[in-house]
Formats: sequence, structure tokens, C-alpha cells
Amino acid sequence: MSFRQRLKSFGPGALVAAAFIGPGTVTTATLAGANFAYALLWALVFATLATIILQEMAARLGTITQMGLGEVLRERLKVSIWRWPLFALIMVALYFGNAAYQAGNLSGAALGIEAVFGPGKHMFRSAVLFIAVVAGLILWRGNYKQIEKTLIALVLFMGLAFVATFIIVRPDISALARGMLLPSIPDGSLLTIIALIGTTVVPYNLFLHASAAKAKWGGRENLSAARTDTVVAIGLGGLITVFIVSTAAAGMFARGLSVSGAGDLAVQFEPLFGASSRYLMGLGFVAAGLSSSITAPLATAYAISEITGIKGGVTTPKFRAISISVLVFGMIVAMTGIKPITIIVGAQFANGLLLPIIAAFLLFAMNQKEMLGEYANGWKANLAGAAVLVVALGLGLRMIAKSFSLL
Repeated sequence: MSFRQRLKSFGPGALVAAAFIGPGTVTTATLAGANFAYALLWALVFATLATIILQEMAARLGTITQMGLGEVLRERLKVSIWRWPLFALIMVALYFGNAAYQAGNLSGAALGIEAVFGPGKHMFRSAVLFIAVVAGLILWRGNYKQIEKTLIALVLFMGLAFVATFIIVRPDISALARGMLLPSIPDGSLLTIIALIGTTVVPYNLFLHASAAKAKWGGRENLSAARTDTVVAIGLGGLITVFIVSTAAAGMFARGLSVSGAGDLAVQFEPLFGASSRYLMGLGFVAAGLSSSITAPLATAYAISEITGIKGGVTTPKFRAISISVLVFGMIVAMTGIKPITIIVGAQFANGLLLPIIAAFLLFAMNQKEMLGEYANGWKANLAGAAVLVVALGLGLRMIAKSFSLL
């Protein structure tokens, strides 16, 4: 199979990778490397494996049933008295949580533009507006295949940008390997570990992946391709994040330099390693922000459309209206001057509340033998999913507690 043919066989997994490698992930990974060197890479290995476990279930659900997660839940809970209270909770939390993430996505992409072109009086707001318009045009004009191709291109660009920066910085490979294989929790690192896991295992990606798999794959004969797509794309996303942590460890921690986010990292690399590393990191940050600015509204629209029974897919006016409204909401928040910590706290709260709930719903859906038949979860898949759910529940409770302490 040629490289071009292999690219054509990928799709939904790339959407998930594009979604979780956003500015929040880049910033968290940057801080992890700058503050703790390579010591927390094991948390990324765990987070990547947990993401593959859950997203494989979502891909299997969409491929076999030809239904999205929202459609399955609407069908299986149609006689339950808890149906609409649960659906209302999911829709409200998804909408406002993703709007908060969207503000962070747009702000992060704007910081990347500032890193490349330099800050200015109106540069940040102009950059936010520019990224929002580009994302809006892609969402409004694109069908599923066009959006998929755009996100695959952005993921590949991100990968190349961060790999190139990784090579320029020349991290300590032996320390990198130890960090990936030997778990440790340095003093003051617990919240960073939680953040690394929380920015990788993203709840809205479960809706996004099932719906995208339904659109991409035609049925059970494509299940093997869907699984390969999931493992390769999410594995690549996890590897990119490892590169970001390692780059920060080599560029900042080793030299005792302070950094408050990936935007600072991009700027501070220039005197250390030349202009190329600054531009590569800045452009990678722009790609991360733009890709997540597309996937967060897309996932919200998929979930709400499926739960409420809106038909027609990404090109229908109602679907577009939902996705564009999330984008606009995030743009307004990003341009109001609200401190980034406030946006991050709101996003942490939404993620902490939603992740264990959506993971539990996914496990419920994957045990519906009437719909999945032989492809329903066996005991091994349920055990792996339950382990991730327990961690997600602990993560959610910890994030909620932390959010309240910061408010």
C-alpha cells in the first residue's frame, strides 16, 4: 500500500488526535517538561493507552451499528424516566464546556501567531478573529470528507513542526526512556499529572469518534481498518505530546529558564536554538489551536443533533448553527480579556464533571448485545474500560475540587 493510499485509509482517529492536541495540551505538556523534565512522561503513556481503549469502543460502536453515541443512547433510553434529565445534563455540559475549551483553543492559536509575528497592540484580538473566521469557513462550507482532510493535514503539520523542534533541541534520549517507563511523582507534580491525563482523555471525543466512524466506515467489514486508524492516529498524537514535553525539558528545564506556557516556550527558544525553532513551535501551536477550534464545535453539534434527533449531518442548517454558535461563543470569551486561568478553571470543571459520565454511557452502550451482537464488549474490554472509568472518576472529582478551590 502506497503512502497516499495509507493516508486515504485514515480519518476519524485523526479527528480525535486533532481534538486532544490543542493549546491546552501543548501548554500543559510544555509546563510538565519545563518544571519536571522527563519525569512525567509515564503519565502520557497511560493517558494515550486509556484514550485508545475508550476511542476503540467509540469507533467500534459507530462502525458496527452505523449510529453515533448520541443516537445509541437516545434509542436505548427511550423509555427511561431519566432520559431527558440525563440528556439535558450532557447537552448543557458539552455545549458550555466546549465553548470554554473553544476560548482556550482560539487564545492558544493567537499566542502562536504572536510568537511568529511578534506581539502588538491589536495583534491578539486580530489573531483570535482570524482563526475563528478560518475555522468557521471550514465548518460552514465543508462536508465530512473535506473537514477530515483538513484535520489530517493539520495533524501531519503539527507532527512535523514538533518533531523538527525536537530534533533541533536534542533531548536526552536515555532520560526520555526512563521517564516513559518508570512512574514517579515529584513534589508538586500531582496537578500536572492530572492535567496531562485530563487533556488527553477528552469526553467529547467519544461522541466525535463514533459519529465520524459511522460516516467513514461502511460496516463490520471495515472494523479492522477502523481499529488500525484509532491506534495509529491516537498513538501519533501521544507521541507528538511526548515530543513537546521532551522539547521543554531540554530547552527550559535543563537551563533553569522559567516558562508560563507554550507561547513563552516558542519565543524563548529563539536565542537558544535560532529563529527556526521559535517559528516551528509557534506554527505548531497555531495548527493545534486551529484543529481543536474545528473539532470542539463539530463534536458538540454531533452530540446535540444525535440526542435530539436532528437528521442530515454536517451540511444541514441546524447542525451548522450549533457548531458555529460554539465557535462564536468561544471567540467572544477569548476577546473579552478574561484571564486565561478563569477559562481553564471553567474547562476543568466541565471536563471533570463530564468525563466519567460519558465514559459510563459508552460502557453501557458497548454492552448492548441486541445492537452489537458478537462485537459487544467482552469481559476483557469491560475490565479495561472499568479501570479507565475509575481513573476518570477520580480525575473528575479531583478536577472539580481543584476548580472550586481556585474560584
